[in-house]
Amino acid sequence: MSIGIDSYRPSVMGVTHAVSAGHYLASAAGYRILEEGGNAVDAGVASGIAINVTLPNAATFGGVAPIIIYDAASDSVVTISGLGRWPRAASIDHFNRCAGGEIPLGILRCVTPGAPDAWLTALERFGTMTFERVVTPALELAEKGFPLSATVQRSMGTSDETALGSLGTWPSTAEVFMPAGRRPDVGETIVQSDLARTFRRMIEAERGGAGRGREAGIRAARDLFYKGEIAEEMAAFSREQGGLLTLDDLREFSVKLEPPEVGRYKEYEVYTCGPWCQGPVVAQTLQTLAEDDLAALGHNSADYTHLVSQALNLSFADRHRYYGDPDQVEVPMAGLLSEGYARDRRRAIDMERAFTEMPEPGNPWAYQGSPEKGGAAPPPPAAAPGRLEQDTSYTCVVDRWGNAFSATPSDGIDGAPIVPGLGFPISSRGTQSWLDPDHASSLQPWKRPRLTPNPSIAFRNGRLFMPFGTPGGDAQCSAMVQLFLNVVEFGMNPQLAIEQPRFIPWNFPNSFWPHTYLPGRLTVEGRMPADTFAGLSDRGHDVEALNDWSPAVGALSAIVVDREAGTLKAGADPRRDTYAIGR
Repeated sequence: MSIGIDSYRPSVMGVTHAVSAGHYLASAAGYRILEEGGNAVDAGVASGIAINVTLPNAATFGGVAPIIIYDAASDSVVTISGLGRWPRAASIDHFNRCAGGEIPLGILRCVTPGAPDAWLTALERFGTMTFERVVTPALELAEKGFPLSATVQRSMGTSDETALGSLGTWPSTAEVFMPAGRRPDVGETIVQSDLARTFRRMIEAERGGAGRGREAGIRAARDLFYKGEIAEEMAAFSREQGGLLTLDDLREFSVKLEPPEVGRYKEYEVYTCGPWCQGPVVAQTLQTLAEDDLAALGHNSADYTHLVSQALNLSFADRHRYYGDPDQVEVPMAGLLSEGYARDRRRAIDMERAFTEMPEPGNPWAYQGSPEKGGAAPPPPAAAPGRLEQDTSYTCVVDRWGNAFSATPSDGIDGAPIVPGLGFPISSRGTQSWLDPDHASSLQPWKRPRLTPNPSIAFRNGRLFMPFGTPGGDAQCSAMVQLFLNVVEFGMNPQLAIEQPRFIPWNFPNSFWPHTYLPGRLTVEGRMPADTFAGLSDRGHDVEALNDWSPAVGALSAIVVDREAGTLKAGADPRRDTYAIGR
């Protein structure tokens, strides 16, 4: 089934390579590397680090960067965790005693930076270029400056006063982004000299180690960051500010290369990162819907929106119950992604009545031959109104050799102070932990918080089909599921699929501290048909209408490999600064 309407932006098409990223200058950075002969990983790393410069509200160099890579030569998929760990000195007891039972803004929520190691590991293991070459576009943007977009400016606050409240909290951050003591204007040039200097220091380290080969040079740059002077400066700043991160934490840290999790939807396979992030929610939800005739329900009809939102509710309930760092928590992924479990969960959906609070989790243990563990599920939490965080960005690339790169960098400048002289904050991703020791994602020493950023790559009958992803905190999985279904079930090209009005359920505790919970809430863009709004309300959804084009529903990017036409079709979301380029 196809939808007979045009997109607002043209569908970007090519036959050689394509990139779609959360900022147009990041897309340009990736495209530049592709045109210079780099592969998808070279270009993806260049694009991702450019995002760290151009979208400081959403993603910084010291943050997180989960990555999925498809290597065409070996016909294999690998994930790179790109996520830091709590310092070994961190504990629930410490936060209860010293932070009033909160995970406060600032240095206490900082974990080891995961993004630099993820970028460098991807480049060393799967790229072809040096760090110097792929970081040069970002270096130029940091050193020479770039015009501030309206999207980033809005994130700084609605006025000089609110900007001072968010950025002026930390002098080191205000010095970079409010040098005149006010919120910068749209179009004002933003220069990040300290960040550029950090890049140059890593380039010098790479040059010093390059005599032993490209990979050794990249490892030398990494060692400077995690074991050398940059690590010492981060650890000293953490200590001065009352943080927990130490030099030993940094020196012992490394990202992990892990096999992906895989879900199936008809003739498609959906690859995600593991349950240390929320990625398997996308695969779970699609498997739950795989035996429904979604096209017959009508695109964005009340029946369709209700069914998809309820399937998401079930997956999010399982996320809340089971997902956590599998290094420290036993997560029943085989059961969660089994076809029998998907059918079982589908039977829990009532097409006439919405879940008005988070549904009970399922029992996936039974579908992997294990007894249920951990006792009865805790009762649904009490409603907790509050902010619904919306940070993060995304980039994806497909190259001429058939490789694909999909990454979701995150951690903006509003979570923790910039380290003076380095130009970036230490990852504040500790905000996605719980202080309940029984929670699968509880704060524990050397544990990875459960991450919202979650890139994906879809295959069709075992062949590369579409890398895709989005920013948006807990909205990411809902937006990604809808994009996938718009393409696969309704025959849309990725640009048209991205532009369709979206809905986001919030009937679960938010991943960000203090874990806002809005029972039964379903936010819907205003362009949705009026009878859909009415039908959802009749079923008991707590419907909240958003603007017609709301950045709160994500900012998707995708590249479809059209094998019949021999083309690449790229899409980018007009809700934010996202753009695609292809040739």
